[in-house]
Amino acid sequence: MSKETDNILTIENLKTYFQVGKVKGKTVHVRAVDGVSLSIKKGEVMGLVGESGSGKSTLAYTVMGMYPPTEGKITFKGEDISAGSSRRPLDVKKDMQIVFQDPGSSLNPHQNIKQILELPLKVHGIVKKEEMEKRVTQILRTVELSPAYMYKTPGSMGGGERQMISIARALATDPSFVILDEPTSALDVSIQAKIINMLLRLQEKNNLTYLFITHDLSLMRNIATRVAIMYLGKICEMASTHEFFETPYHPYTKMLLSSIPVVSVEEEKLRPEKVTSTGEIPSPTNIPTGCSFHLRCPNKMDLCTYDDPVMTEVTPGHYVRCHLYNKEEAGDAV
Repeated sequence: MSKETDNILTIENLKTYFQVGKVKGKTVHVRAVDGVSLSIKKGEVMGLVGESGSGKSTLAYTVMGMYPPTEGKITFKGEDISAGSSRRPLDVKKDMQIVFQDPGSSLNPHQNIKQILELPLKVHGIVKKEEMEKRVTQILRTVELSPAYMYKTPGSMGGGERQMISIARALATDPSFVILDEPTSALDVSIQAKIINMLLRLQEKNNLTYLFITHDLSLMRNIATRVAIMYLGKICEMASTHEFFETPYHPYTKMLLSSIPVVSVEEEKLRPEKVTSTGEIPSPTNIPTGCSFHLRCPNKMDLCTYDDPVMTEVTPGHYVRCHLYNKEEAGDAV
């Protein structure tokens, strides 16, 4: 693992549970994030991938302080920020920002763009009142929009333009760390490419660190420094992007990679052998004992049904949570 000083964000055994009711007198929880440990290095693009319901967005919202963690620790630039957002210092809030998936619901429809972009500037006291319009103009140009957008409202703009405003709002405070929660999933392919290219240019220009959340593995191949796969609230595999696509280990990872559509013979050669899963994703209120993937896993062993595997470093920097790789009982199963 990297030295602690290399990390901008460190998450240790993070759990975020939500109480949803009681069954036979016992409290039932959704274990949305269930023991995640993850470090993100300064200046990298960390890709977090998983199917819907895997806990990706809950992890992001917990890191941002929108949800209080049930257990675990979050450290940002060496400072413990595990407490909720209301107890975090303003300089931490200024330095950590998020871009949500749906700009239609994250932008105030009753305000114009100038008002939307001025709000973080006012909250953090970044510029004087008389310099506000000049600063808003600069922010709009940063995301390749004309100052004429200043007096538009979100409802008068297209989805791609609204998402650019969301990105502009996140960058208004000059943060060093930005969470991108599926920022292009609701957009047309042509607009997706434009926004991704813009995000990468901004990342390089401003030395930003991204946690990029998506369900699109093809996208990760082109933009991420490292990739982590999440399933039912846990990380099941994590590696550098090259290692991840060249040598996937976890059966779930192989299943995801083998299902990526390809358009050429060269891409087909890169895909792992087809892995077929059985069954459906279990409910997060009733996660199976042992490995949470064992009900769908073609390589299931008896051990998997009762013993939850731990994350193991198989090769330098490549971690996997699977009994095939961290138990001698697996024998030749690897």
